[in-house]
Amino acid sequence: MMQSEDARFLKRKIKGGQIEVHPTENALLVTYEVEATILGDLGDPMLGEKKECKKVIRVKSLNKNTKISTLAKELVDKCNLIHPSRLAEVEQLLYYLQNRKLSEKVESKIEKEYKLESKPKDPFADTENGKQANINELEDYIEMLYEELPEKIYGTAMILQLSRYPDNLEELVQNEALLGALSRILREDWKKSTEVATNIVYIFFCLSTFSQFHNIVAYYKIGALNPQLKKDFERSYKKFRNLVDKQNQLLRVSLYLLLNLSEDMRVEIKMKNKEIIPMLISLMGRDNEELLILAVSFLKKLSIFSENVTEMIENNIIKKLMLILNIPNEGLLNVTLRFLLNLSFDNKLRGQMVKAGIVPKLIGFLDNSKQATVAICILYHISFNDKFKAIFMQSKCMPKLMQLILESPPGIIDIEIAALVVNLVANKRNAELICDGGGLKLLMKRAIKFKDPLLFKMLRNVSQHKELQKQFVNYLSEMGNIVANESNEDLVLEALGIIANISFPNLNYYRLYTQYNLDKVLMKNLQHGATEDDLLLVTIMVTGTLCQSKECATALASKGVVEALINLLNAKQEDDEIVLQVMYVFYQLLFHDTTRDITIQQSQATAYFVDLMHDKNKEIRTICEGALDVIMDYNTEWAKKIRNERFRWHNSQWLDMIENRDQSVNSNDDGMFEDDEYHADILDRPELFYGDIPYDAGILVLQLYIDISIVM
Repeated sequence: MMQSEDARFLKRKIKGGQIEVHPTENALLVTYEVEATILGDLGDPMLGEKKECKKVIRVKSLNKNTKISTLAKELVDKCNLIHPSRLAEVEQLLYYLQNRKLSEKVESKIEKEYKLESKPKDPFADTENGKQANINELEDYIEMLYEELPEKIYGTAMILQLSRYPDNLEELVQNEALLGALSRILREDWKKSTEVATNIVYIFFCLSTFSQFHNIVAYYKIGALNPQLKKDFERSYKKFRNLVDKQNQLLRVSLYLLLNLSEDMRVEIKMKNKEIIPMLISLMGRDNEELLILAVSFLKKLSIFSENVTEMIENNIIKKLMLILNIPNEGLLNVTLRFLLNLSFDNKLRGQMVKAGIVPKLIGFLDNSKQATVAICILYHISFNDKFKAIFMQSKCMPKLMQLILESPPGIIDIEIAALVVNLVANKRNAELICDGGGLKLLMKRAIKFKDPLLFKMLRNVSQHKELQKQFVNYLSEMGNIVANESNEDLVLEALGIIANISFPNLNYYRLYTQYNLDKVLMKNLQHGATEDDLLLVTIMVTGTLCQSKECATALASKGVVEALINLLNAKQEDDEIVLQVMYVFYQLLFHDTTRDITIQQSQATAYFVDLMHDKNKEIRTICEGALDVIMDYNTEWAKKIRNERFRWHNSQWLDMIENRDQSVNSNDDGMFEDDEYHADILDRPELFYGDIPYDAGILVLQLYIDISIVM
């Protein structure tokens, strides 16, 4: 290391660089390089440093009448950074400046770009007043320092703007009146205005960023003032905090008073009309936890009315509440979550919660036994929206819910957890996460052990996904045992639902059917009025699944399942879901030769297919069309009737027109056609296809009203 006594001489060398035109002002920019070398006793260099600098030479006197050659010679003589040999170059630049005329648009663009390049990031942006400072008005700014407080604030703000440009610093430090006035105001008047003090300290901070100005900052003892400023600020801040604490106490008591009075609904309406909601929301920015508890509790009480919720949405209530969730106060956290639970009934607010990132926060509260239930209820409401269910997968919610289920006390799991998971597993990816790593086996084991209908409901939803159904095949025997032997209808309902969802053509359903005597349960439930509609519906669905097997279909048909389903159709015609599932059972029966004739010839099933093939429900129409196609392949008599019906439906308007015409023409013809002849097969009546145009030259001119090829 070099010792201070070893240094004897300092050699300073300046090397000139480029000369450029200033982009926004009447000035030249001179770039130069300073090389400083410290020499020892023998003149040998011990330490050296190079630094690039830039000097701004303002030519305030430049105008259209200025003599360029004289001004250029004056600048070269006064500025030792410009070598006399560059006189011609300076003249050329000055001539360019004299003739430069920038449009306001171009000038503002250049000025903006220059600022972006040279202006440092400002941590005190709020000290500026939005006006642009000009170095040519520096004297005016200095005079403002001797005026009243508003002028001092404006003047220091303008000088601060100038000090942010490194090009201006050298000119500022050469103005002793400026620096003296700033240091005096900082010592004497800083208590009068924090803004003035901040501006002045920041001005000296800009100077301190360059080492060559450190001696100037030290000369005016700015560093020595900082400890005193800190002590005075701490005293002022303490007074301020005392004032805020007293204010918080007053607000807390006042809110408690209003909260008590709001028990009267008429008084609460008056408070609402006096805009209490925006006032309460503004208080949520305070740091007094007791005051926050009262404000949130009051808002929670008001949130039971939709009109109040609308006003809360307008005041960005969710953003305020998200900040409060970070405060480690159990009481405040609990009332905030309950308030969010009230708000989560609104679909728009649920979207805002998700956008604000509430799902990961709520999942974090699942480990907190005091807050877990309310957090789960909010998550349950969010899970209503299908587009939000994927967020739970991304936030690692499913493993946590699995842990809560498996670690629950013996017995039925909490209904809140069950409801949330039932919703979430409707998403295929969430269901896969539940089943991964042997999860399905663990859940099924617990559900069977504790006979938990809620857990079975969740598993039933999982079994809806085709990709996961193979994992349920091994548990069909347990489901059959529950259906055959359990008296709990809720449990039987979910077990039947799982069986109904497991649909594989090559699966041995007949073994399950005979082993657990499912025909007794199914036929009992299929009797009209024997069970509730939800159990009836799932029983019909199981019947449709079992009827994929020829043996099961034959056995059920012999037990009278077709007649039972016809009776249900007569009784439940208005229930589209039941009608759809009954028609699906009939559709399955048509594929087996042992049950096809029973369905077509010995029941009204085909008539129902014809009647419902134009139903409003698209799924019912699809099933009926498919069934009728099968019937037409195996029964010629019904095939003819079905074609007639399809023709009538497709051409109903045209047929009505023909019928009306025939009635008008034949009104005076007594018994020209017998009834049975007139109502013969509609496709055998040529007058419906051809107009009343005679033969001409042996050629029959056909006027086709409709293309019937689609129904033939």
